[in-house]
Amino acid sequence: MTLVVDATVVVSALIDSGPEGAWASEQMARGPLAAPHHMPVEVANLLRRAALHGEIPGSIASLALQDLLDVRFELFPFAPFAPRAWALRDNVTPYDAWYVALAESLDAPLATLDDRLRRAPGCRCTFRCPSRV
Repeated sequence: MTLVVDATVVVSALIDSGPEGAWASEQMARGPLAAPHHMPVEVANLLRRAALHGEIPGSIASLALQDLLDVRFELFPFAPFAPRAWALRDNVTPYDAWYVALAESLDAPLATLDDRLRRAPGCRCTFRCPSRV
């Protein structure tokens, strides 16, 4: 079964050695991965931010970016999902709405670490999130 993964999951799988990183890696190992076409750029931006803020060394960010390029994702263009993403505009950002619209269209779960997205009204996809205590 295809799994739509958002940037939070991908970044966590790439650089987080804790429980969320392990969960994210497990999700990504499960099978075909799908994402909006902008996802790799969003991940690169998050890696850059983490390095600039001293959360990870720049060398780790560079290695993580290379690892990202080695992962096979089916990336989808925006246009087919724009109407549904726009319909969600009052509840989620256009970036997040694109993930939701894609998951809905593929009838696939959306893996995310973003609790706000998971709780947003109007989303009709199934969310896959780690259980948190």
